[in-house]
Amino acid sequence: MNSELVIDFVNSVDLRPYKEELDSPAALSRWLAGRGLVAPGARVSREELSEAIRVREAIRDLLAAQSSLEADVTAATAELDAAARRARIGVRFVDGESRLEPAAGGARGAVGRVVAEISRGMADGTWERMKACRADDCRWAFIDTAKNRSRAWCSMKSCGNREKVRAYRERHQH
Repeated sequence: MNSELVIDFVNSVDLRPYKEELDSPAALSRWLAGRGLVAPGARVSREELSEAIRVREAIRDLLAAQSSLEADVTAATAELDAAARRARIGVRFVDGESRLEPAAGGARGAVGRVVAEISRGMADGTWERMKACRADDCRWAFIDTAKNRSRAWCSMKSCGNREKVRAYRERHQH
């Protein structure tokens, strides 16, 4: 699984402070081209931008659920399924190996490649290690590298420390 692609896609918006990388069709085109998913200058419609953002947020919801956070897994799964259908993802056999690939081109096919990576990760077990930060104002995607898969924060220096300070203050209030 290309987990970096999935994480980069989810983290294309920073919630703290808020910064959206995919703020226009042209920005989505540049983002996709920068990762070799479309040709430079590929046209992207407003509808495709909206679809891509819905897919991104559906992935974030699934990652949040893996972090024991409340999320609408049914709606998120339905959104990824719709993206897979728009991308016309199917099994392709190349050089003696099978893989999922989109038949659609452009932005829909590119987003389909992200969805195919998630499917690959679910099959090979790497998806289980992907999570979203438990901080409500963060939700940054990361790979849990802890042996016991217990990591909860994107970083102990920022979100983890803030949570420890908050919990300490709650315990010591009179």
